[in-house]
Amino acid sequence: MPAHYGKFVAYFRVSTDRQGKSGLGLDAQRDTVLSYMNGGRWSLVAEFTEIESGKRNDRPELEKALAACKKQKAKLVIAKLDRLSRNLAFIATLMDSGVEFIAVDNPHANKLTVHILAAVAQHEREIISARTSAALKAAKARGRRLGNPRLSEARQHAAVAKKESGPLRRERVAGDP
Repeated sequence: MPAHYGKFVAYFRVSTDRQGKSGLGLDAQRDTVLSYMNGGRWSLVAEFTEIESGKRNDRPELEKALAACKKQKAKLVIAKLDRLSRNLAFIATLMDSGVEFIAVDNPHANKLTVHILAAVAQHEREIISARTSAALKAAKARGRRLGNPRLSEARQHAAVAKKESGPLRRERVAGDP
């Protein structure tokens, strides 16, 4: 494997709070990236970590990572392509953004390969969703009560969080610092 050179920005993502709190998935991604980068004249100029579903396209830490790549003229490095997204359109938009990225699980992938892998990841996401829906439907048919048993408490917490985040969202949309 040729030695790496230049500047890199790392992006790590897990989907759930539980995964984020355990740190295992994030540590594994970081180890994978650093092992891949081992050797050569390179610098990791920034790292960004996010606990967010890959289904969401509005991920603040990814936006910061991409901005850092553009500012530093660096490449984005990720452990696996599906840590960016399992959405073909999202990956295609990222490819057109002007930021180069390397997915360590397939570092020699060209644009065609990345499109194919992104399409496979999207298909996998759709299959997982269908299996989950079928399992929930079967559980409900067996009489299992689904949902949050403390729904009113959860709604109260959500309302408070929404109210508190409103001014921050307005600032971000308006472009204020």
